[in-house]
Amino acid sequence: MTLLAQEPSGFLSPTGVEIVFLLTGLIVLGAAVLCVTSRHLVHAALWLVVALGGLAIEYLLLTAEFIAWVQVLIYLGSVVVLLLFGLMLTKAPIGPSPDADSRNRPVALAVALAAAVLLVTLVVDAFRTTWIDLDTPHGDTGAIGESLFRHWVLPFEALSALLLAALVGAIVVSRHRLAAEGRPEATARPAGSGDDGGEAAR
Repeated sequence: MTLLAQEPSGFLSPTGVEIVFLLTGLIVLGAAVLCVTSRHLVHAALWLVVALGGLAIEYLLLTAEFIAWVQVLIYLGSVVVLLLFGLMLTKAPIGPSPDADSRNRPVALAVALAAAVLLVTLVVDAFRTTWIDLDTPHGDTGAIGESLFRHWVLPFEALSALLLAALVGAIVVSRHRLAAEGRPEATARPAGSGDDGGEAAR
């Protein structure tokens, strides 16, 4: 990163890194909105890839390289793949799905705006006078591992159990659906079977 700010800049004189950070944030926001509003499940998953990839770029701009690669490996390489496997195992429709629209968009929009205002207020209040020194890397693996496995180990394990339960649930749903529909290959008989010969003789 050669464009890292040497000194804290004012609000009206942003640096190149801050401009790229803002533009990437707008892309992430647009991809997130398209993800939750798309009626095409596969398209929604692909927009999620764009949003998570944009977040990885944001981490790189904040000199948190380790967090950025964790974002790519875990979220882009595992979570999104898990979602796509779930779509394939449950035989979700590949095309547009009218069932994806719950017709509660005003309520969802109100909840999303309230959550966004609350989060922005909390973040601004917590980091109002904090400046990030972009000349110093902030992705120290030792500090991250200590914080993760000392203070956040329970949410971490709960999330892993949730993802595992989602994959197992997708497998169970797909097997029940196949049992209800019946397997065509299990009921089909070869052309030269004895029953066919008997029917031909009749």
